[in-house]
Amino acid sequence: MTDLVSARTDGDVNVIVLDDGKANALSFDMLDQINSALDIAEQSAQAVVIVGREGKFTAGFDLSVMTGTDLEATRRMLRTGAELALRIFMSPIPVVLGITGHALAQGGIIAACADYRVGAAGAYKIGLPEVAIGMPMPTFGAELCRDRMSKKWFTRCVQHAELLTPELAVEANLLDEVVELAQVERRSIEVAAHLADTVHPAPFRATRRNLRGALDDTVRAGLVADLAAFDLIR
Repeated sequence: MTDLVSARTDGDVNVIVLDDGKANALSFDMLDQINSALDIAEQSAQAVVIVGREGKFTAGFDLSVMTGTDLEATRRMLRTGAELALRIFMSPIPVVLGITGHALAQGGIIAACADYRVGAAGAYKIGLPEVAIGMPMPTFGAELCRDRMSKKWFTRCVQHAELLTPELAVEANLLDEVVELAQVERRSIEVAAHLADTVHPAPFRATRRNLRGALDDTVRAGLVADLAAFDLIR
């Protein structure tokens, strides 16, 4: 299996880098490698940064699977992606994203799940184009985005597939700040290091559950039906 994900330690922060040399599509291999890296981070670090390659955070799911004829593979990819988003949403340690360019579809959903998002300035697109590319927004994605996005932008982005500049993504609460591309990784590590130094692990985990646990339970309980409905209307 090709290495699509690398990881290193920077003080109390584990830094996970996504780089497939292309659009950073979330293939099965990429999803598996991200989960393996998160397994290590959760055991060894106080915070984690997930950063993309230059110009690309992730373009979302592998479209050859999502638009293919193997419905079981489609369901499995959607479920794996949903579980990754929920894992980030409920992470026992702070998660900071270094969004180094485009973040689309599942990339936009993941952006809604992290504690803090540092975006790159430039002609990049952030958003949720599902209905513009012939796919419905699954319920898990809609509800995770509803929880974090500004009300003003939620319908425009999720229902109307409006894509955002990095600056507008801050307004929509899909990013927290925008810096020059060359500064994204370092700034993400700075934020993560601050969180690692600030929050106490056990209270952080308890508060995570208090703040997000009800939505996590609801989304997980409806996931089977959500995936079945997606197959029927895609």
